[in-house]
Amino acid sequence: MHNHQYVERFVSLLDPDANILLNATVDEAVELLGSGDAEALKNIEGQFALVHRNGHIVRLARSIGRPMRYFLAKQVDGPCLVVAERMDEIRDWLIAGGLDGQFHPSYTRMVPAHHIVEIALLGCPDPNPQYTRFFTPQRNRLPANLDEIGGQYIGALQASIAQWIDQINPAEPIGVLFSGGIDSGAVFCTTYDCLLKRGDSPARLKAFTLSIDGQGRDADQAHRFLSDLDLGMFLEVIDCPVGEVDYRKAIRVIEDYKPLDVQAATMGLALCRGIRRRYPDWKYLLDGDGGDENLKDYPIEENRELTIRSVLNNLMLYQEGWGVDAIKHSLTYSGGQSRGHVRSFAPVRQTGFQGFSPFAVPSVIEVAEGIPFIELTDWQHDKLYALKGEIVRRGVEQVTGLTMPTFEKCRFQHGASTEEVFANLFPADEQSYRNAFRQVLE
Repeated sequence: MHNHQYVERFVSLLDPDANILLNATVDEAVELLGSGDAEALKNIEGQFALVHRNGHIVRLARSIGRPMRYFLAKQVDGPCLVVAERMDEIRDWLIAGGLDGQFHPSYTRMVPAHHIVEIALLGCPDPNPQYTRFFTPQRNRLPANLDEIGGQYIGALQASIAQWIDQINPAEPIGVLFSGGIDSGAVFCTTYDCLLKRGDSPARLKAFTLSIDGQGRDADQAHRFLSDLDLGMFLEVIDCPVGEVDYRKAIRVIEDYKPLDVQAATMGLALCRGIRRRYPDWKYLLDGDGGDENLKDYPIEENRELTIRSVLNNLMLYQEGWGVDAIKHSLTYSGGQSRGHVRSFAPVRQTGFQGFSPFAVPSVIEVAEGIPFIELTDWQHDKLYALKGEIVRRGVEQVTGLTMPTFEKCRFQHGASTEEVFANLFPADEQSYRNAFRQVLE
């Protein structure tokens, strides 16, 4: 009897230079991942997608700030594991290898943020991934003092931005994707203050704001924000013709169909393309994505699956969704911001920038999860929604000395245009987005 010898194959299409590691080299981080020691890996700061192979064992791990997918292809000689940033990268590799008949977007798997995914390549049947959490911030550890909370939260934000600035050429300019809202405002203020403290010229900095056909409400808000701080010279409004805004193109870029994420990505893509046209050599961009998730600032009433008790009682619900062991967890897409952060990452990367989302790094999330939300809100929606502005405003003032203005919450996709323009740009029903996704990727 002939015994067939299985040969496992592993292909990584990830670009290691796309990692932003603030306290380790890529080789050091990969070595920690290879050890399988979750306690060691939890100390890695930044936004990253890491992979390590030891024989037939492959380990994968990522932070929120960088997506990572994998796909298991079947071959006569054994399984082939393909790891990449995007679905289309996996598809194109399979096509080149004559394996495209096996591809479907729903067969790809997203590595959930903050978990080590271990896969044993042992032939058939398909291996079952093992998940080990490597980041578990302690909840409710901070006192119910908004000044202390704000100082720690914005202090962690600025520390991450400072570490990021340390890694880039001091001659390079820095842009902030800026709406004048609380999160992008905090990123701008802390970056501006960080440059001053380092003795760098703040002239490196610009605040880029999108306006569709010159009618975006964010442009007025951004002007008011910076004028109140006597920093109006940093504002640069990027005007985009409405005819260039197409949600179908954004679906292709983010490879997803969730309406809010598609809408945000559509506007993000328009803004990044506008910056690229104006500044062909610009490289570095910061954004405020993750601030809403950290301080639980989403209207619970708009999601019938949520209650204030589920939001406040579950660890990192907005960052991770219901968790890898939950029935509602999507293997194809992960959950929460672990899934949705591609709305920021992909448009920036697609247009040739290196982006950084300091609110999404572990050290900043750790402070946010330490906030005693229940004690501060007593389960009241209005108190929860008012909390973010107070925490961030107090924190920015303590850390930077700037009294940051705060305005009523407005999603990026809404503030970049008028209500009428928005209604004409985007379908009202989710099925239209799903249909467009199928046309693009299936």
